Amino acid sequence: MNLNSNIKKVKPSATLAINELSKKLESQGKKIYKFGLGQSPFPVPKIIEKELQKNAYQKNYINVSGLEILRKQVAKYHHKKNKYKYSPDNVVIGPGSKELIFQTQLVLNCDLILPSPSWVSYEPQAQILKKKVYWLPTSYESNWHLESKTLEEFCKKNKKNKKLLIFNSPNNPSGTSNSELKNIAKVARKYNVIVISDEIYAELDFSGKYKSISHYYKEGTIVSSGLSKWCGAGGWRLGTIIFPNKLTYIKDAIRVIASETYTSVSAPIQYAAIKAYTHNHEKFLKYSRLIFKLISEYIYKELTKNNIQCTKPQGGFYMLCDFGNIIKIKRKKINTSSILCNIILRQTGFAMLPGSDFGLNEKKLITRIAYVDFNGQNALELISKKNILSNPDIKKHFPKIYQGINKLIYWIDN
Repeated sequence: MNLNSNIKKVKPSATLAINELSKKLESQGKKIYKFGLGQSPFPVPKIIEKELQKNAYQKNYINVSGLEILRKQVAKYHHKKNKYKYSPDNVVIGPGSKELIFQTQLVLNCDLILPSPSWVSYEPQAQILKKKVYWLPTSYESNWHLESKTLEEFCKKNKKNKKLLIFNSPNNPSGTSNSELKNIAKVARKYNVIVISDEIYAELDFSGKYKSISHYYKEGTIVSSGLSKWCGAGGWRLGTIIFPNKLTYIKDAIRVIASETYTSVSAPIQYAAIKAYTHNHEKFLKYSRLIFKLISEYIYKELTKNNIQCTKPQGGFYMLCDFGNIIKIKRKKINTSSILCNIILRQTGFAMLPGSDFGLNEKKLITRIAYVDFNGQNALELISKKNILSNPDIKKHFPKIYQGINKLIYWIDN
């Protein structure tokens, strides 16, 4: 029996693939510096962890949309953050925001618009569903974010097509925040573009401010989020997606699909997640942001002074780095970002992802670095005692970050 032709085109998730290769090399005795997989290093806050233990006995199926009390708290949280009074009935709790974004793509009959670069899974999901994908260019000058004029130009040329735009801010892979949300909202409203605002990193904006396109385009924005990034609970697989009143028909369709696929998210995890939305985690978030900001500034400084063009992060834990000038200077025979990452991983143990996995031209020697290879619990304890960290602490308290960056710089110099 043959596979569907569209499935054959889809590769395994790039982030998971680099993690598996790293583990394989580690099993062979090679020391690996994990700058590839974007997984939070911080522990799940104790109060949430204890709530999971407390509710381990919960065994019954839950409403397809999710536990009602949890949905009420999610709606309340997003009411405050997104400045729109959401109904708990318009919240869906799913097994990770990735699955919920896929379900949304599945039920909508439309083309997909993506900024280049975008998170690695948006396009493959569309490929599985045989959707037409349009990549809209961004640049180093625009902090790798979609500009409203670019979206306007595209929409003018494609007026007849129904469109879905997906993007996140702070961005994966660049770690930068989109400064054009208000203008993009105007264009989206003008051309009736539905937007999925992937806000999984929104609480990790270094400014501490929650920025969302929903502040300007409430009626046409679907907000997805979850516990994986700010809460460190990626493996728990709890995501949320929330709809404005105008788009409840999409939510209704997703409920039908969910009822025939995953049924509901694990009951103990849903009960534990209530604490994520009712307890004050501001100190945890403040310390997390400070630590990520410090590490990003250290890496940015070290790499840029070695002639790698990096984009300075404004949130999350990613950075885009352009090795083009270095490769030309060193005359290394490397002509794609995939080859660059593979060679560096095998020669130095430094794992990162090629920009081509995020929709960038593979000839551009741009890579994504995820700076999470450190002990998050130790870092939180350190910052709680000193309340501030200085650059000299990097070598002592973030040894794999320090060693990894130095390995990379050594490779560049030789």
